[in-house]
Amino acid sequence: MANNMTDTIIKPDMTTPNHTEKSNAEPNGNTAGQSWFNRPIPGIKQQLTAPLTAVETEPSTKCSNCHSMITNTALIFNCYVCPHCDHHLPMSARERLNWLLDQVDGELGQQFTAKDPLRFVDSKPYPQRMTEAQDKTGESEALIVLYGKLRNLDVVTCAFDFRFMGGSMGSVVGDRFVQAAEKALADKVPLVCFAASGGARMQEGLLSLMQMARTAAAIERLRIAGVPYIVILTNPVYGGVTASLAMLGDIHLAEPKAMIGFAGKRVIEQTVRETLEEPFQRAEFLLEHGVVDEVVHRHQMIDTIYRLLAKLSRMPNVDA
Repeated sequence: MANNMTDTIIKPDMTTPNHTEKSNAEPNGNTAGQSWFNRPIPGIKQQLTAPLTAVETEPSTKCSNCHSMITNTALIFNCYVCPHCDHHLPMSARERLNWLLDQVDGELGQQFTAKDPLRFVDSKPYPQRMTEAQDKTGESEALIVLYGKLRNLDVVTCAFDFRFMGGSMGSVVGDRFVQAAEKALADKVPLVCFAASGGARMQEGLLSLMQMARTAAAIERLRIAGVPYIVILTNPVYGGVTASLAMLGDIHLAEPKAMIGFAGKRVIEQTVRETLEEPFQRAEFLLEHGVVDEVVHRHQMIDTIYRLLAKLSRMPNVDA
């Protein structure tokens, strides 16, 4: 017997895969014979996007109270009341009067224009401020006067536009209010005023302060003649307007949470050196202290004004 070790060596089976050798298969499933540019390319998955909401496709306004976005169309149909938190957003003077009146027969006071008798200049000249306010609002002054019908009642109405230099009362505002009062006096029809102002206009100095006496005298003539005069206090009402025409009505209504006063809250705090907590100077606070007759939601405002005017005008079969 041959004792050759080479004859007894078992050769490895070449058919058995060697774990030390690298597999011909690529990790991505390609074979070594495939070039990289022939590898399968995964398709692009289409991302499904949610359809755009009305707030994203229409002009919208952010609520200053709850910061939610509301389309302008929804605001108009809801009388500029936020549908989420019931906050009363501001309305322009012309929008408010057109909303109140069922029929507009005419406008008063457009012939009056502001002058610059003092040649007043602060950071800007007064005529420049007037031009900028007119371009911003599309109105010639801070007070708009319309007369027409509220249902079956003839009325004269006026409203302040706070966007126009803070609804400040200058000589033209006084002229227009006096003309509105004279129209109501001549026709024996009620006068309704929506007040929203920061006070007298400092650019006209003493001339703006004189309007307090002029408007008060016109309101006194209405009182003597028995012509109803109703004031609706909106947000905000301050200064010389509060000290004159806004607090001389036969009845004073107010919108919810409207800020009403003569001096501002911060000015009073600095004077008395105390912190004045909410709801100081709010409509509800004034209602508790007898300054305001009723706080009325905007959705009920037209019905309330009509009932009060009908009673004051002694119309039969109208529930107050």
